[in-house]
Amino acid sequence: MLLEVKDLHAAYGPMRILHGINFGLAQGSMTALLGANGAGKTTTLRALCAMVKVHGEVRFDGHRIDRMATEDIVRLGISHVPDGRGTFTHLTTEENLRLGAYVRKDRAAVAADMDRVYGYFPRLKERRHQQAGTLSGGEQQMLALARALMSRPRLLLLDEPSFGLAPLLVREFFGILGNINRSEGLSVLLVEQNAAVALELADRAYVIETGRIVLSGCTDEIRRNEAVRASYLGY
Repeated sequence: MLLEVKDLHAAYGPMRILHGINFGLAQGSMTALLGANGAGKTTTLRALCAMVKVHGEVRFDGHRIDRMATEDIVRLGISHVPDGRGTFTHLTTEENLRLGAYVRKDRAAVAADMDRVYGYFPRLKERRHQQAGTLSGGEQQMLALARALMSRPRLLLLDEPSFGLAPLLVREFFGILGNINRSEGLSVLLVEQNAAVALELADRAYVIETGRIVLSGCTDEIRRNEAVRASYLGY
């Protein structure tokens, strides 16, 4: 397992959000984390990045990271794309991408990766000198993903990437994400309200309710589950 989470608890001050969750993620896989608003999905991603107070054990490639600082976790190869995209709106598209590589010293490789992400997102190349705040919502979401890729992560944490996007843009975005996962072997933990799209793309899924994992399995099994179909798939 690339990522192993054991008995993870998380809290904001006195308010406990996660109550001892356990899950894992294999190298090169795409894993979906499903649940209603307030179930603890976003907190789970923040807990993995040391952005919230945690108790429990998190191992990345066999090494414990639950006591590490956020910047050190990033250097290990974990990149987090938060909900709301986190775009630096006053900077240009290309400046945003260069910020994604701020922990890297290999300038030639960074330049090569800039070309690589422009290959995935040609519209960003067309708008590379444009202020990021003037991009469309779909373009800003693509920029957020492209910026994360510039750090050359081994694990990508994606929080609600389809939020606010039109259906055609959702399909385009997830098509690119699936291509990156398959061609580069990038491991992905995907938090997504659009359960149908997430289950179509992912290999494995976990369902979280009120801070506890209540269901897990391969996506075919999860998709056939009657409770999941009624609550998340609408049929």
